[in-house]
Parts: sequence; structure tokens; C-alpha cells
Amino acid sequence: MLQSKLKLSLPPQEQELQQVATALSGYDLVDELDAALLGIARFTGCNGLFLLRLTPARLSVQIEAMYQDDGTLFSQRDAQKLLNRVANRRRLHSYASLSHPTIIQDVANVIEEGDSLQSVVSRLRSVLLIPVLGNRYIFGAYRYHYDGQWRESSLNALTMAGNMLGYAKEACRLQQAVKSTELQSIEHLYRMPICCVHIGSDNRVIRYNHCAATSFKVEMLQQVASLVQPQEVSQCYATMALVRDGLLTQASCELQMKSNLSQDRARVTFLSLSAEDGTLLMMVEPIEASQTLAPQQDATFNFDGLTGLPNRAYFETLYIDSEPCAAKRSTFVAFINLDRFQVVNNVSGNQAGDRLLCEVSSRLTHLVRRGDVVARLSGDEFGIFMPNIDRNIAEQVAERICQALNQHEFTWEGRKHSVSVSIGLAQSQDPQANISDLLRSANAACRVVKESGRNGWYVYASDDPMVERLNIDMSASVDIIGALANDRFELYYQPIEMLQANNSGLHFEILLRMRCENCELMSPAIFLPAAERFSLAAKVDRWVIDNVLRWGASHLALWQGLSMVSVNLSALSIGDREFMHWLEMRLLAEPELARKLCFEITETAAVKQLDLATELINLLKPMGCKLALDDFGSGFSSFAYLKLLDVDYVKIDGQFVRNLCQDKADQAIVAAICQLGRDMQFEVIAEFVESIEIGKHLAKLGVDYGQGYAIGKPVPLAKLSSSDGLGWHQQLNASG
Repeated sequence: MLQSKLKLSLPPQEQELQQVATALSGYDLVDELDAALLGIARFTGCNGLFLLRLTPARLSVQIEAMYQDDGTLFSQRDAQKLLNRVANRRRLHSYASLSHPTIIQDVANVIEEGDSLQSVVSRLRSVLLIPVLGNRYIFGAYRYHYDGQWRESSLNALTMAGNMLGYAKEACRLQQAVKSTELQSIEHLYRMPICCVHIGSDNRVIRYNHCAATSFKVEMLQQVASLVQPQEVSQCYATMALVRDGLLTQASCELQMKSNLSQDRARVTFLSLSAEDGTLLMMVEPIEASQTLAPQQDATFNFDGLTGLPNRAYFETLYIDSEPCAAKRSTFVAFINLDRFQVVNNVSGNQAGDRLLCEVSSRLTHLVRRGDVVARLSGDEFGIFMPNIDRNIAEQVAERICQALNQHEFTWEGRKHSVSVSIGLAQSQDPQANISDLLRSANAACRVVKESGRNGWYVYASDDPMVERLNIDMSASVDIIGALANDRFELYYQPIEMLQANNSGLHFEILLRMRCENCELMSPAIFLPAAERFSLAAKVDRWVIDNVLRWGASHLALWQGLSMVSVNLSALSIGDREFMHWLEMRLLAEPELARKLCFEITETAAVKQLDLATELINLLKPMGCKLALDDFGSGFSSFAYLKLLDVDYVKIDGQFVRNLCQDKADQAIVAAICQLGRDMQFEVIAEFVESIEIGKHLAKLGVDYGQGYAIGKPVPLAKLSSSDGLGWHQQLNASG
């Protein structure tokens, strides 16, 4: 009753659509295709229907199913010949060229006189061809009695029916193809000479090959955890999670397997299978077997075990094989370093650090161009090989990576970590240069970014002052390490003389010199900045203090006759807890020597690290040590911070001393500092006393001590004797 009411409520042009849809819903459109065609023909008034599938060549068709109301008009072979005749006569390059329903009205005219098909088509008046599924199928209909046109309702109904039949047939065909491919894959898996196991989403074995069955006694539905030793289960699951979570397409680890005939560790690799949701392919390879292979035969030799990315060896080989200088456009290499990666390891643990590396690896592979290669070089360092690229495009890639990773949130056990990277770019220009040279240049550019605040990119240029300075410091850092290891540092001293009265004892500053391997001295202006840049300052300061105290202990009588021995401390050293603990223990061990020491820190270091400077004062004062504020006046807040620091000496920055005799402003500043010293009870030392005239002027302004070439040049500490230290007033009288 409901169906009849619905039928009456539909417009006449849609009733035929409903009738065809109802008829088709009652059939299996694959197994009962002939019966479905009969139902369609009954409702659309067609004498015959056929479903064609285009062959791979798309030049001819194959009849999938055909219906004839009398069943005797023509055979499938005749129908095949007829359809090809129609296509040729109507100048259809192929049935694939059909884009909309096409009506053939003059069917008899496409058959030449004497053709065997002439009798077959004598009753046909009109043929309808409808493209289905992007022309992969053609649905056709014909009639004996042509009434002038195909009604729109019939066209719509037949188009709908053709699409439904085409979809059903294509789905069946694809299903059979997949099943065939699956059977082939299973056969290939079974024949593989390496142990292979398919692990389902529930971590149970769903299939395995002959090699796995004989080597590890694998069984169906066995839990993967039961294949490895108990202590290895967590690492096994963690590696599987990297692939299941989509971070990597493959991940490897070393595990101790059960039932392994050799009882040695094995390399286990997990890969995702795109055709099966959650299913993993597990490949097990004994390590001793893989190590006997040549590197080019071992697939894992070229890939990083944690991230699955190419490793440095593969990266270098790829660069060499590409012949970068022969390309039409440039070749760039990017060197990428994670910012503050060690913080993640220290706070959340190494497992969190490994997961972060995997996430960054995955992001990088999606942020580069097609054809670019991302590699893990070492630790938290990555490289990108960018062939055939313009500089502006390489810069765009670097900018895209910086922005994307800066927006990436990494969370581990509820704790969020910020992520950013520093990137250095280097262009391949010299055909003789190797990949190591290019990576070194890119690394130098990356360091420029690190020192400029991180989270950015920089392009290397050999004549860039920043890069040139960095290269000098990098080279000097190597020399510093060699000098520390081979004891190539030398201690010098420069006297600091009283300007207001005769000296009561020699006061000098310890200066450091470094000899290179060729025995030439390197300027402190080169190696001291390099020591701070590459975190070697604390080691250098430790060497200086230790050797000064050793010298004092071996020249005790001379040491006791000294007034004061000044030693410089780096800003990085006073921020190094390990160094400060060592300094305290070292001074406590030499109380008689410690009382002669005066430690100098720069004004900039004290202002930026006020708390640390205060801690240093509190450490040194109880031991009898003095403290001097060096380069005073170089900052803008000197006087404001001076009241917070209990210092014994203030050393005026040389910029106020060099032109003291001519510059009234310098004279006023020096006089103000001297007055401040008298009021706050610290003594004033002036550096860069390069002439007797400057010394006289400083004395008139009230400066207590002078230091510079006019008083004494730096001399090796080994040459110091009790007769050294000619007083300033004696020099002044000698000069007249």
C-alpha cells in the first residue's frame, strides 16, 4: 500500500527511475547480472541490453553481459563485431572518447553490402551508448521499433542502471585483483630467504614464512612478545609503536629472540603494510649474518636504525653520484641542528629524546621538495640534499621548516617541550670540494644562527665577516684543545704600579699566551674569544689558576714578597657550577697562596650575572682573596650596579685613558671614578698607560695604580725575580 502511494506521488518522469532502482535492488549485480538486465529491459522498453568493459588498450571492448528479448538475434561474437563497426563508422577513435550518452540511429547504414552482419541488424533501428565510470565501462541498449527519440526518463533510468552495474562489476574485478595480488604476496613471503612474520593489530601472528617457522618455531595467533626474550619486550613494542603511530614507515632495533638457533642478537625491522590496517611486517635477521655482507648488499647499512632516514654514509654517496656542479641549477646542502635538544633528554629522558627525533624526522620529510633527501647525520643533527635548486627556493624551504617546527608541540608524559631548529645552507660551487667541506660550511652557517638566538636559517658565504670570524674561532678552538692536552700554554705577567706613592711590593696581572704546533705564539685576541664561543673558557681558567698556584708553591719566598697577583675569570666560568666547586676546593688547599690572589671579572659579566658575581665575592672574601671589576665604564649602568658589588679594585676601561691628556670628558669621568673610589673605599687602576704623560695626568686625577707599556710590558712569569718591579716614582724621576 505504501509503495503504491509513493508511486502515485512521483512525477511520471521519475517513476521509471524508481522502477529500475527497485528492480536492481532485488538482485546480486555480479552473480545475477543477466536477471538484472532482464528487469531493466522490462521497465525501459528495450529489446536488448549489454555491459561492455574497455580493454587495457582502450581500442576495443569486451562484453561483460548481454540480454536479448528473443535470445536469437545475434551471438556475443556478432555483437562484438557490430560494436566495432559502429565505432569505426561514427569515427569514434575509441569507446573511451565517449563523454556523454550517444544515440546511433542509422545502425543498418554502418554495415556494408554483403557483410555477414547485414541480416543481424535488419531489425535494429536505434542503439544507445552510455559511458560509465570514466569510460571504463559502456552500458548499451537497442530497440527494434524506433519512435523518433529516447525519452528523457528512459535515458535517466538507463544511465542510473549502467552506473550501478558498472560499479558492482568494477568492485568485483578489483576485489579479485586484490585477492590475486594477496595470494602472490603470500607466496613471495613464504619463499623469502629471511624470517618474515605478519603481526596483526592485536600483536598476534597472522601469517609467517618457512624461514620463520624453522628458525623461531613461529605459530599462528602467537603473541609477538613471546618471540623475544622478556627483557626485550618493551623495546620491541616501542619500535613497533614508531611505525603504528605513523612516525616512520619502518623502524629497526636489536633484540634477543627466543628459539634462535644461534642464540645471538638479531636485527628486527618492522614495516607498515598499507593494504592492511594495523598490520606490520616483521623481518628478523641475525646480526652476524648481516655483518658478513658487503655494505652495498646490506640494506640497513645506509639507513639510521632509529629514524629510518638515510645515514651520513648514504648522504655522502648520494652527493658524489649526483655530480652537483654539472647540474643546470645549483645544489644546496642544509645542516640542521635541534635547539635545546639536550634539555629534552635531561628533563624527560632519552626515550623522549628518541621520540622527538622521530617526530622531527617525519616532519622534515614532508617539508622538503620532491626529490630532496633528508638524512640523519648524527645525534640531533640532520642534513638535506637539495639538487637542482635556486637559492631563493632553498631559502624558502629553510624558512618553511623553521616555521613548521616552531609550531610543533612535543609532549611527553604530560610535559610540553618547545621545538625549534637552526639551519645552515651551503651551495656547491667548487667541483673539487667534497661533501665534508660543504657540510662544514653549512655547519658554520648553522652556528651563526645558534649564536644569533636560534630558530632561523643562514646562508654560508666565505667572505662573510661573521662566518670568517667563526671559522677563525673554530680553528683556534682546535688549537686550544691541543694546547690543553700538550701543555702549550705559557704564563706571562705585566706589572701594576702605584702612582701615588712608592710601591710596597710588586703587584701584577697574569696574562696567558698559547703556542701553536709550529711553536708560534697565538694572540689572546684570537684564542680567548674562541674559548668562550666553544665552551672552553672554564678549562682554560682552570689551567691558569692551577699553574699560577703551582708556580707560587715552587717559588714561595718570591710569592710572599708580592703585593697582589691578579687573575682573570671568564663570565662563563663563574656560571659553571663544576668549575666554581673546583675553585673553592683548590683555594682551600692553598690558604697561604690564596691570600695574594685578586680575581678580575669584566663589568659586563658582573652586570649580566649579578647573582653569580655576588656568589663569587662571597666565596672569595672569606679566603682573603680580592676582587677587581675590569673594563669599568664600558657599560651604561656601571655606577648603578657598583653599589651592589663589594669590590676591592676598579679598572678603568682603556677608552677613557688613551686620549686622557687631550679629552676633557675623559678627564672628568676618570676624576669622578676616583672620587667614587674614595667614598666607597675601593682603589682605582687605569689600563693602557702608554706614555709617561698619561701616567702623570692619571696621578694628578687621583688614580691609585697604572698598568700599560709605559710601566712595563708583559714578560714570561718564569723570568720573574726578586729584583723586578722598578717603582713608578723611580721611572718618573729617571725621565726628568
